[in-house]
Amino acid sequence: MRLEHIEIPVSNKLLAEYWSGSEELLSFFEYKYNDEAYRTRYNYLKSKHYYSAELSAIVRQYMEPFGISKKVEENLTALANGSVAVVGGQQAGILTGPLYSVHKAISVILLAKKQSSELGEKIVPIFWIAGEDHDLDEINHTFTIVEGSIKKRVYGKRTKLKTMASTTNVNKEELKSLLSTIFKDYGETEYTHSLYENCIFQLEQSKTFTDFFARLMNELFKTEGLLMIDAAYEPFRKYESEYFIKIIESNEKIAEAVVEREKLLSGAGFGNPIEASPESANLFYVQEGERFLLERNAEFYQDASGFIKMSKEQLLEVAKNNPEMLSNNVVTRPLMQEMTIPVLAFVGGPGELAYWATLKDAFNVLDLQMPILAPRLNITLVDRKIDQLLSTYQLSVLDIIDGKAKALKAEYIDGVQDKEAKEQLVALNMLVKEHYRELNAHLKSQQIELQLLVDKNIKYHEKQFDYLSKKIEQQVLIKHKKTIRHFDSMQFEIYPNDSLQERVYNPFQYLNQYGPELIRDLCSLPFEIANKHYVILL
Repeated sequence: MRLEHIEIPVSNKLLAEYWSGSEELLSFFEYKYNDEAYRTRYNYLKSKHYYSAELSAIVRQYMEPFGISKKVEENLTALANGSVAVVGGQQAGILTGPLYSVHKAISVILLAKKQSSELGEKIVPIFWIAGEDHDLDEINHTFTIVEGSIKKRVYGKRTKLKTMASTTNVNKEELKSLLSTIFKDYGETEYTHSLYENCIFQLEQSKTFTDFFARLMNELFKTEGLLMIDAAYEPFRKYESEYFIKIIESNEKIAEAVVEREKLLSGAGFGNPIEASPESANLFYVQEGERFLLERNAEFYQDASGFIKMSKEQLLEVAKNNPEMLSNNVVTRPLMQEMTIPVLAFVGGPGELAYWATLKDAFNVLDLQMPILAPRLNITLVDRKIDQLLSTYQLSVLDIIDGKAKALKAEYIDGVQDKEAKEQLVALNMLVKEHYRELNAHLKSQQIELQLLVDKNIKYHEKQFDYLSKKIEQQVLIKHKKTIRHFDSMQFEIYPNDSLQERVYNPFQYLNQYGPELIRDLCSLPFEIANKHYVILL
């Protein structure tokens, strides 16, 4: 395994400005990203009070069904004793979702290790599972490569209700069938059987998308001591009761703060990531597992349809007595995270960085401070076969991302086409048309009017010539399919669907080739949170 890094132009303007240290953008955050910020933030957290023992007990209770490893036990004890945390999170996708979910977890783990060393204090890694999210179409699929093409593999069971991932029961037989198809796509290796059987075992122990996700993540990272908590876990919701009350009591001020800050962000050229509204309550009401987004008017908190309607006093009663019936949105989730967990740094992707940039004043409304924002690691995995192809064609990963494999493929196909056959077909087509013109002229001289029929016959022959031309091209491509597939393989593995690999494939594609120790090996590499794109040659 070899680690390299490449410079990829950052397409996300906000992320590029964040790394450049733009003073204008940094005014939207509490800290610059540097070593000094970590010491300052750590001292700030130590001056605050958190219910660390209670938090640790809830995390333990959540993770116990998955199995508590020695490293997890160590981190649970440290958390109970007052350790602060590096936090990152993601939705509960199929087979852990896109690779960037695992990249986030690795980022959280390595940053916690680094800051433990830098600060001389134990820092624990926590993964916040966004089980309260209800957009199941974002998490119900994955992609594989089959016979030189990319296939979308989807769990097809749908619901029209906006139920949370943590309350949506999976159809195990349908999901088993999907897993079987996915692993067949991967192909048989020495690791396939045990990986597949473990996935099936974890699925059998699961009821929901979130259960299955958490069990797989625990298996992958148990030796690294990654702690996990589901945002929708009922004991955690009850723990959040007093914080929901604070959010409701300051609801109007929070909304106004976000609206005003987003206007400033937009004025600085960074867009409107939240499209905040002053009437938004930034909370969902949960009924039978379904989420209803609340809006606020002079009298009530209600959803758009008016199905849910309650006064502020009634909503406060819900927060006090039934907090599991409330759920955070993109604005209040970071605020809730800050109130419940001593967060040294939050690890996020470009999209998360953008919406956090609207929240600084909302933190201040609740007398909170925004944590350090640490952009997650960006990683591309290159297996040995692709590494060999890159060497053969003298290409780099950056070349593939820049489209050179596509260009070389088009150039190659153009070079191997049977140009003489095409020229003969063109000549033959012209000859047929000429004979038809002569025939039509003769018929007209005999006062026989069949122009429409003649035109119809010409079009028929043109279709036949076009069909024959395509068949010749097809046969030429079949003759040279090995080389063409080389270009496709490099493209599909490194830059599938014109997107970074980490946004498309899940980690089991690579675990199937290199075994479950791959995660531990990745965590041992000398990564750093920086403006770099890492390439790992497996």
